[in-house]
Amino acid sequence: MGDENGRDTKPVHSVTLNDFYIEQTQVRQSLWTAVMQHNPAHFHGDDLPMESVTLSDCHAFIAWLNQLTGLRFRLPTEAEWEYAARGGQYSHGYAYSGSDDIDDVAWYDNVDRPQPVAQKKPNELGLYDMSGNICEWCEDIYEAYTDAPQHNPHGAESGAYHLARGGGWNRGGHMCKVYDRGNYRPEYASNAVGLRLVMDLLTDMDIASTF
Repeated sequence: MGDENGRDTKPVHSVTLNDFYIEQTQVRQSLWTAVMQHNPAHFHGDDLPMESVTLSDCHAFIAWLNQLTGLRFRLPTEAEWEYAARGGQYSHGYAYSGSDDIDDVAWYDNVDRPQPVAQKKPNELGLYDMSGNICEWCEDIYEAYTDAPQHNPHGAESGAYHLARGGGWNRGGHMCKVYDRGNYRPEYASNAVGLRLVMDLLTDMDIASTF
C-alpha cells in the first residue's frame, strides 16, 4: 500500500485484509433516492453517481439500506479501497485503476460534470470509476502512513479529517492514481465526492437471518 513518489503516500507498507465484497460502481442517485426519498445531488440523473453528501449523510443512507435489506453494508476502509482499486490479486500494477492510460478508465478535469457510472473500462476486478468521476468517502480518520505491516487497518482513533479516495471529474490526472489520498472534514459536501459500498463476507448464520 502507498507509493514512494506520491503526495502523502510514503512509506510503502504491507497490509493484509480479510475478504470483503465491494460494489461494482459508485452508488447511483437512483438507489440513494429510493432509500432516502430525497436527492441532494448538484447534478441530477438516475445513473449519475451520488454526490454532495457528507460523511454523516452516507452513514444515514447505509443505516436505512441495512434496515431495508437486512444486510450490513458499510463504507470501505482506505486499505480496502486501495486494494480493490489496484485490482486485488489480479493486479497488473497499473498507475490508474485498470490502465496506465487515464483516458481508458477515468473522468477527470477534462469534463465539466460527473458522468453516468460504468462508461469507462473496468479494472482487473470488474470495478468501474475508481480513478475518477467522483471521489469516494472511506471510513478511516486520516493518519500518516508508517512502515509497519498492518492487518485490517482502520485509521486513526481520532482526528478532524476523514479519508476520501479516487480522483474526480474536477481533479487533475495526477490526483487519480490508485495510491493518491484525499482527506476532508466529515461535514464537507461537494459535487465531486460520493460513496461506494462494501460488505463483509456473509456466514451461513448471516444468510439464514437475512432470508
